Amino acid sequence: MNKTKELLRAIDIYLDAIYFCDAEKLDTVFHQNASLFDADNGTIFVDPIASFRADVASRPSPAKRGQKRAEEILCIDWLSPISATVKLRLQAHENVFVDHLAFVKGEGEWQIVSKIWHLERVAEVKLASPPLEKVF
Repeated sequence: MNKTKELLRAIDIYLDAIYFCDAEKLDTVFHQNASLFDADNGTIFVDPIASFRADVASRPSPAKRGQKRAEEILCIDWLSPISATVKLRLQAHENVFVDHLAFVKGEGEWQIVSKIWHLERVAEVKLASPPLEKVF
């Protein structure tokens, strides 16, 4: 498998982890010492991966809500054959985020070593199909 396909596979694991709120997938794609950063409120917020993992695992998933997937890769910037920065836009519930993910391929698979995110906007949740109504 070439480096682009391998990286795209890791990106898919990340997007699935967020969409399904799957902590095991987060464990696969994030390095154990990764940290996440946000500065939307004017101060730098640092979230270690263990804290982010617990938060994701505790929330209802967009998949369970029947939310249509909304995600796109905006840019892949190759720093070397084993490191890249990926810019994504994705919607989880009402929140539309832009993520910058720093990937490194160490021993084995590509892993995220840091994440910076920005809440771009709040948007309407689009369902994948009309919700079923109870029939009595």
